[in-house]
Amino acid sequence: MAKPIDSKVIFVTTSPRTPAKIIPEIELLNTHFSGQEWNKTTQRAFMELLKEENFFNGEGANDPAFSARDRINRAPKSLGFVVLSPVISLTPAGLELVTSRRKEEIFLRQLLKFQIPSPYHKPTVRAAEFWVKPYLEIFRLIRHFGSLKFDELRLFGLQLTDYRNFDSIILKIERFRIEKVPNQGNYKQFYREYLHSELRNIYADRIQAGRTKTRETNDASVSTFLSTQASNLRDYADACFRYLRATGLVNISYIGKSISIVPEKIQEVDYFLEHTNREPHFIDDEEQYAAYLGNAEVPTLLTDNKELLEQKIRTEFPQIQISEQFSLQQLKDVYADELENRKEQILTEQVTAIKDYRLFDEINTTFEQILDNSLYDSPLMLEWNTWRAMTMLDGGSVKANLRFDDFGNPMSTAQGNMADIICDYGDFKLTVEVTMQGGQRQYETEGEPVTRHLAKVKRETNQQSYCLFIAPAINEACVAHFYALHKMNISYYGGTSTIVPLPLNVFIKMVEDSHNASYVPEPKHIQRFFERSNELANSTNNELDWYKGITQRALNWLTE
Repeated sequence: MAKPIDSKVIFVTTSPRTPAKIIPEIELLNTHFSGQEWNKTTQRAFMELLKEENFFNGEGANDPAFSARDRINRAPKSLGFVVLSPVISLTPAGLELVTSRRKEEIFLRQLLKFQIPSPYHKPTVRAAEFWVKPYLEIFRLIRHFGSLKFDELRLFGLQLTDYRNFDSIILKIERFRIEKVPNQGNYKQFYREYLHSELRNIYADRIQAGRTKTRETNDASVSTFLSTQASNLRDYADACFRYLRATGLVNISYIGKSISIVPEKIQEVDYFLEHTNREPHFIDDEEQYAAYLGNAEVPTLLTDNKELLEQKIRTEFPQIQISEQFSLQQLKDVYADELENRKEQILTEQVTAIKDYRLFDEINTTFEQILDNSLYDSPLMLEWNTWRAMTMLDGGSVKANLRFDDFGNPMSTAQGNMADIICDYGDFKLTVEVTMQGGQRQYETEGEPVTRHLAKVKRETNQQSYCLFIAPAINEACVAHFYALHKMNISYYGGTSTIVPLPLNVFIKMVEDSHNASYVPEPKHIQRFFERSNELANSTNNELDWYKGITQRALNWLTE
């Protein structure tokens, strides 16, 4: 069934927010529900299984069927990974996404095919004139300018509802850049006024007709309407950044909040920009559209051309000997192996630099930027920078479960079925969980999964294990929950659970103490800290006294 689109700007997939989460979720769907009807019964059952797999983050708990549709009917279906009618099944592209070594290439093919209009998304008479493959044209915009700011994508890129208006969008961005120069000192005000001016033009007919009430509020004022649309644009631009990043073809400047093509990938981007048809396909034929969208072999990429792939391998990895008898698939395997080897080498060099404290100032600065909320994608930056800090903090093998790109840059946060970071100290293990969430939502989305992740490590290693929970601010409900788990012997969680919540600024102090110590901290110092938490939990009468005590201990964690 087609979804009516009433939008005046580009519609892109926003759920799940992190594209990598599609992979385990459609695999779970296929394993347990393939061949069944997608109805409220299977949707509720799917959400129950999702909770058990730790992917569930607390959203949609009051309506599991709606939450399931939100996860599956949006990006997984829209990008051609699943078919839900007449029964549930993975498409060839979906199967490739689950099984392929190079997920980035699968994401790229599907993004390049996503189009509006389509049998899945039909614009209404009130919508903009749509005739576009959004991700393909955004790639073209980035390639044209070399680098595109988040603000520029949000304000102008999302107005590219018809690819035939590409040149007019170019002119708008160029004009904006010229007018921005004399307003550098008051850029925020300049941008806000520019944004609202553009929105008034985009939604002129709705404003004139008085149709300014939105689902989010009963306030029908023009100012509230414009603020809502501005927020929607931000969400779409953010989703576009995240899904483009999943292709491995773009770099994100987290400080400058811009996106650019990875220099080594420009040839690949130029190839599909030249060879991919810009026209939407099978507008009124759902069966043919679904087959086209789910085809794992279209559109053709540079890596599908044997001669060009050989050239690319010889350019990037000249030490590799390529036999003329190699098939295209063998060449792809060689290329994938070398990309992985190069990434591991880069990460190994990063770890060496981190352990030598060469990146101490950079790590500290990044934490300050996270606290100031001045970085793009603070959740990813917090997870990545905490991994670096834990690597520097003391001995042990520290593994980040976030995804890195081919050059060792952070790409996306850890999937929901594992701890963010796992530290192996030989005699014991430590999981580290981080979140930017605050308030009651911190407890609702993080409390239970954190405990499950710790239990999973206990079960898999059969060793003493602890957990460190870090956030800019710790919610009191989390304090109470983690305090209680110190005392409660729950077999489902492997007994009592030693989980210590710390504000980010306290953790930063621990990192600074490690740097300033006259000796190199050892795993015993970490274990001593968590055992002190157990002692305090057993000797205090409430969570507030325990939390105050363990926080003070963290501030002096290297003193006897």
